[in-house]
Amino acid sequence: MTTPTRVTRRRLIRSAMAVMTIAFSGWSAAPVLAEEPSRIVVIGGSLTEIVYALGEEDRLIARDSTSLFPDAARELPDVGYIRQLSPEGVLSVNPDMILALEGFGPPEAASVISQAGIPVIVIPDGYDSNSIIEKIRATGEALGREQAGEALAEKVGADLMAAETAAAEIADKRKVLFLLSVEGGRLLAAGSETHAAGIVALAGGVNAMTGFSGYKEVSNEAVIEAAPDVILRMRSGRDPSSDAEVLAHPAIAATPAGKAGRVVGMDGLFILGYGPRTAQAARELGEFLYSDVAAPGN
Repeated sequence: MTTPTRVTRRRLIRSAMAVMTIAFSGWSAAPVLAEEPSRIVVIGGSLTEIVYALGEEDRLIARDSTSLFPDAARELPDVGYIRQLSPEGVLSVNPDMILALEGFGPPEAASVISQAGIPVIVIPDGYDSNSIIEKIRATGEALGREQAGEALAEKVGADLMAAETAAAEIADKRKVLFLLSVEGGRLLAAGSETHAAGIVALAGGVNAMTGFSGYKEVSNEAVIEAAPDVILRMRSGRDPSSDAEVLAHPAIAATPAGKAGRVVGMDGLFILGYGPRTAQAARELGEFLYSDVAAPGN
């Protein structure tokens, strides 16, 4: 039996959906969410992982291009990149609900989808462990699987707490520079309020770049001054540069990381998705940060 607290939370989710629909379309009422949506389009790799972890994957009919785990998800029709969706592509699969991660779009596409009368539930995102737990709970509630969502949230929460405890016990923390791109010699790095900074902290490291939030192009001088001990990058990112090319960059070569050849590439969704596998990603990154063994594989 659903508890009053969970009923209230579900109503809040549906209210958020209604507000979003009205905001985009100017309607005076929102579409009615089916009691048991069975044709769901999921937008956001971490949400897809959660749906599979909850055992509700049979209700999915399509996914966005960031939804690459588990491998079975790749067999679903791809409706496009989370921030560059085509409303025609999303609507062509005839969904009865869209489960989307906060920040999906562009806004024009979201508006067209809303005007088509498709219920849209937006799941909040964040940069810390609590945001992952709440994301799992909200997804479970959106699917009408509150108990399963709570059970998964508790399991993942315990794993994250263990990772946080291990990170707190590290006295001499290594500085990590997350590079989103080095293409063309330009260094695009992660500042605060990013998933990259969050996973570095959870792994027991310290984000080398300070003074700005989000992802920003940084100067050679700023990188040299930051003196990172390790370079972290996405193995599955859009930047085609090799690790050798990264280490050969003049600014990187002048840092402790460059001199020691310490660069690690990890799967982007694994380290930045902030889903059920995040604690595992933190452990693997931490093993590399504080050892001289080869980079972890996924």
